[in-house]
Amino acid sequence: MIELDETDRQILRALRTDASLSAGEIGRRLGLSQPAAWRRIRRLTENGVIAGRRLVLDREALGFGVTVFLGVKLATKGRVSLDEFERAAAAIPEVQTIEHVLGLYDYRLRVVARDLADFERILRRRIMTLPGAGNVEANVMLSEERLVGPL
Repeated sequence: MIELDETDRQILRALRTDASLSAGEIGRRLGLSQPAAWRRIRRLTENGVIAGRRLVLDREALGFGVTVFLGVKLATKGRVSLDEFERAAAAIPEVQTIEHVLGLYDYRLRVVARDLADFERILRRRIMTLPGAGNVEANVMLSEERLVGPL
């Protein structure tokens, strides 16, 4: 585990808010030179603190007005069943995340759809036909507040 000082935390907060910020811009915001900011970002990346940068798309602007969280209980268990289920679920474009969880369900999926009729089609034709899929519980997201969490 790497030790983080307050400057490291400020860099991480800035990048978490906008991952496209340059080292120069971060340096200006924090009172560091561009090379100093770049060295810190490189150290954080090399030590695995920064695991990557990603682009967040606006699902509604892309026409996906419905997000549903699915709890999926597998009908069969075993390493092969888990691997098959994960591979097949990952091949469905509307499935945004696949989380293997402990509790009432084996998996939690985040699925986007254009509307509820589209979600029903995805559920019937894709989700329910996944290898090993058993019971499924759906929770429709009403609203979302993006939090950045502590640092």
